[in-house]
Amino acid sequence: MHRTRAALTPRRRTVGAVLAGLTAAALLFTACSGSASPSKSGATGAADENATLTVGLVLEPSSLDLRHTAGAALEQVLVDNIYEGLVTRTQDNKIVDRLAKSHEISADGLTYTFVLNDGITFHDGAKLTSADVVSSLQTAKDDPTVQGHADLAGVASITATDDKTVTITLIQPSQNFLFSLTGTAGLVFQKGDTTDLQAAENGTGPFTLTQWKKGDSLTFARNDQYWGTKAGVKSIVFDYIPDFTAGVNAAQSGTLDVLTAVDANLAPQLEKKFTLTKGRTTDKGTLAFNNAKAPLDDQRVREALRLAIDHKAIIEARGIGTTLYGPIPQLDPGYQDLSGTAPYDPDKAKALLKEAGQENLALTLTIPSFYGSTVPQLLTSDFKKVGVKLTVNSVEFPAWLDSVYTKHDYDLSFVLHVEPRDFGNFANPDYYFGYDNPEVQKLYAQSQTELDAKKSAQLLSQAAEIVAKDAAADWLYEDETLTAVRPGVHGFPKESINSRLDLRGVTVTK
Repeated sequence: MHRTRAALTPRRRTVGAVLAGLTAAALLFTACSGSASPSKSGATGAADENATLTVGLVLEPSSLDLRHTAGAALEQVLVDNIYEGLVTRTQDNKIVDRLAKSHEISADGLTYTFVLNDGITFHDGAKLTSADVVSSLQTAKDDPTVQGHADLAGVASITATDDKTVTITLIQPSQNFLFSLTGTAGLVFQKGDTTDLQAAENGTGPFTLTQWKKGDSLTFARNDQYWGTKAGVKSIVFDYIPDFTAGVNAAQSGTLDVLTAVDANLAPQLEKKFTLTKGRTTDKGTLAFNNAKAPLDDQRVREALRLAIDHKAIIEARGIGTTLYGPIPQLDPGYQDLSGTAPYDPDKAKALLKEAGQENLALTLTIPSFYGSTVPQLLTSDFKKVGVKLTVNSVEFPAWLDSVYTKHDYDLSFVLHVEPRDFGNFANPDYYFGYDNPEVQKLYAQSQTELDAKKSAQLLSQAAEIVAKDAAADWLYEDETLTAVRPGVHGFPKESINSRLDLRGVTVTK
């Protein structure tokens, strides 16, 4: 779940960022970017501009300081609603202008020029200028404690040409640089602001923070001085309900307008009163192989394990998600159908294990305890059919970070990697996968400096196919989110909502 870098060479994320992101993914396990522009309400009634929208969420932020706190729960509600960047991304991960009304990229791919929209102000009333943008990005580039720091490693300079124009120069071309600006690296804060960001805010977004009841809820109010199209509702209450059953009960009682991260097994209880929508994500349920450790350093063993897994049965047991046979999900550049690399074939799996001299193989699966028992039980059963004994070692997350992520002391592991465009992990031999393929590293490096987006995606696709055929890992599923929306609520995002929930365009009919 680690974001790709602006710099050419993949870099390891800080443990803090990994911890926050993986924890968020774990709580969303059973269960998404918002619309860049408002959606109109349906024809069933006039929109109520004074409406309050109540949204049930699973994971509550521990702090509101988006500059220094990592985690999907924080980005989910604050990005685009409270804080904005020069650019943002749509639900299907397309890049669009936000604070910038336009941007240009030089022919050599090294210079990015952004022109700001007119009339942008912070919530305290101060006018936003290019100096605020330069200060925000320069701080993120220079300060390792600021979120998004690594994403700006390939930046040579950030300058203000005038009050409305910002120019960013890169050390070398980077296909992912603009996308990195849609995340925390690109958020704009007021220069010299003294706001206590742990419990307050001073953004430029369509909503302001009015109340945070820790352990309970977060309330936003429409920013009527917003520089762009005003929000469609007067206020939003994010009601944090970490228990899935309790969330369904709250929805049934009428206290919620929307319930996100609905447990697929509980969804039928909501069908009469709510519309249930499925949304795609970039979440990859990844079965990691320790490529640097025998016997998993043998491609035949890794391939055998992939062939032994009934991927469709995993989807059926979870009740949600789609099969994914490669490292790139459908919403990311370079995706292709790689199901042919690992069709369910227990007989071939047995033959490969015999060929590798591993007919009585015993392996340990180290998995964070919050992921539950469904996946481990299915893997244990599938592997047993091909003569592999799987021992499940369920550990607390800090222990997983220490043994698997940091020390690389494991055979197999499972975790939900949620961040988009994170293929660079397979081009980094120091990453916990232990996968070291020079051809993949070369193709990935070329994809990042390639100026043509289609050619870049083709290079990524080639690299991903090699990774899949090498059986560097197995991808058990591509996750989906299930959302319950009551009648009268219109424009609620469907895709990638576990990482970005832009609610500016939501309306509620009277």
